Amino acid sequence: MGSEIKEFCGLFGVYGVAEAAPLIYQGLFALQHRGQEGAGIVVSNGEKIKSVKGLGLVGEVFSKQPICDLSGKIGIGHVRYSTTGSTRIQNVQPLVAECADGIWAIAHNGNLVNATMLRRMYQESGSIFQTSTDSEVLVHILADPMFRNRPRRVERALGELKGAFSFLLMTKDSIMAARDPLGFRPLSIGKLGEAFIFTSETCALPLIGAAYIRDVLPGELVTVTASGLTSSMFCEKRDHYGQCIFEHIYFAHPDSHVFGKNVHEVRMAYGRRLAQEHPVDADMVIPIPDSGNSAALGYSRASGIPLDFGFIRNHYVGRTFIMPEDKQRKYSADMKLAVLPDVINGKRVIAVDDSIVRGNTMAKRIKMLREAGAKEVHVRISCPPVKNPCFYGIDFPTSEELVASSRTVEEIRQLMGADSLGYVSLEGILSPFDNPQDFCTACFSGAYPAAIESFEGKKALEKHS
Repeated sequence: MGSEIKEFCGLFGVYGVAEAAPLIYQGLFALQHRGQEGAGIVVSNGEKIKSVKGLGLVGEVFSKQPICDLSGKIGIGHVRYSTTGSTRIQNVQPLVAECADGIWAIAHNGNLVNATMLRRMYQESGSIFQTSTDSEVLVHILADPMFRNRPRRVERALGELKGAFSFLLMTKDSIMAARDPLGFRPLSIGKLGEAFIFTSETCALPLIGAAYIRDVLPGELVTVTASGLTSSMFCEKRDHYGQCIFEHIYFAHPDSHVFGKNVHEVRMAYGRRLAQEHPVDADMVIPIPDSGNSAALGYSRASGIPLDFGFIRNHYVGRTFIMPEDKQRKYSADMKLAVLPDVINGKRVIAVDDSIVRGNTMAKRIKMLREAGAKEVHVRISCPPVKNPCFYGIDFPTSEELVASSRTVEEIRQLMGADSLGYVSLEGILSPFDNPQDFCTACFSGAYPAAIESFEGKKALEKHS
């Protein structure tokens, strides 16, 4: 994915353990798939707030800057894939800022579609911004005397934001968690003994021995202090939500429960639906690892065609979809998978993947299969064609980048060199859910659940920073 005015990231917070930093480290490790560009941890001992952050993977960042000095019972952490703001250390979160009433730390997942307007407004009144991320506007709203000196300060500040956001906010003695009114991004609450845990995905909870309690509700602010957990709403209840369907298609880990459903089971259902909607006579079904694994298993079981491994993934190469620059994506895609000729040679193959966005890699995969001796290559995709830009935190913000925006399925098939190409239908992508009206499918349908006000993209945001 290409330019930016958004953050697709992972959040993890802890309140009330003897040492928060090691638990946050483990939590971020479990959320590494949500961001590979940078990581940070901020911890409070009730008096002082300290932070460690850097560019790179979780293990790299905290091996160079050990967390042994981060002593405290309260903390939040963040893994980043940049969609607003460039790849530089100032943009790595959690952001830490000192306001008139003390220090605040903020970690954000999502995209504020009115960030540019708010940024300009504060800059024109004399405010100085330290980063080029959209997340920083919340710091300036919280510091604004118009909000700082009024009741329900944080709720009022959150009410000024438009777009997609899950936030963790921390002061020296509290943690707050919030989701936008449409609930685009997931955010869950767990318990570890008497301690409270906040995480972007539930897959991080078993790793630290915590139990899932519930999700933070759309439009809800949850606050944890020494007095316990309290909840308030900062908006009116909506008739429907805008939960991002791409969490289930690609981003979330298979063992997470997101928006009430297990991700692996949903992807299996997509594979079964593909087998119903796009059957083909073939010798084997192969996944394109890793995000195609569950759907391929579903296709195989529904069709009766055996599942095999035609590709082997190099697990030391990250997720190409969430790398910040196009050159990195293409280079890493070349290194990511190896084909198994002994499995493929002479076979009619159904290759199952989660999506085709820019089309950087699929043609290469098909070519690899043919060079390995595949007799036929049939491609099945477990989402509809991605035709429209996303403004809520996924990095395909221009139609020109999307291979399906101006091409028919047949034209894409010819471009990719497949013998056949089938996408699951929009109805099929929503079929596993009891509440299909609560999901955002704008990248497929063009129906945006929240107004797009001042979207300019990553480079434009940097220009104004």
